[in-house]
Amino acid sequence: MTAIPDIPLRDALPDAEIVRRVLAGETSLFELIMRRYNQRVYRAVRAIVRDESDAEDVMQQAYVNAYTHLAQFAERSAFSTWLTRIAINEALARVRPRGLQVVSDDVLPDVESPSPNPEEAAMSSEVKEVVESEIAALPESYRSVFMLREVEGLSTIETAECLDLSEDVVKTRLHRARAMLREKIYRRAAFGSAFTFGQSRCDRIVANVMARIG
Repeated sequence: MTAIPDIPLRDALPDAEIVRRVLAGETSLFELIMRRYNQRVYRAVRAIVRDESDAEDVMQQAYVNAYTHLAQFAERSAFSTWLTRIAINEALARVRPRGLQVVSDDVLPDVESPSPNPEEAAMSSEVKEVVESEIAALPESYRSVFMLREVEGLSTIETAECLDLSEDVVKTRLHRARAMLREKIYRRAAFGSAFTFGQSRCDRIVANVMARIG
């Protein structure tokens, strides 16, 4: 395997170039992909599976799936979108046999949601736990949209592409997901700090996947 480039060079490598080089035999570069997108993949998966160990299992399998089918990435969309959809599909494959019920968009009333307060930047560990608990309690169809849009910060277009939904559906589900969360969470919490994926967990995922594909 070729050694991974120094950090400045590594960070500058575009996804498409990494993919081409991995396909050309520089397998070790796949680690860059994982470290670059572990946070997004984790949040996308965690929006669907509710168990932490299941989430890590899904992540590992999703990366293996992506590596196995890397030649199928045609650059018609961003690599991050392609990878996220693989992770979402793997997560859905895990939960669907369990009879997970997805709430229809017609079930909940269309109510106004409180606006986030951008000045509330700090979140205590207690509030963080409340936020994650409330988000995890959302029905899957809303939780996935909320996690990608509000927690991970994807655009409406990116979220629609990742979830294979229309932009209008994304907007509707996001609006209703916000309405389902308590107003105090919006006022006290910074959602971007929820569901973080720590360095030790990142290292574990990378090591396990590299062992499987190596």
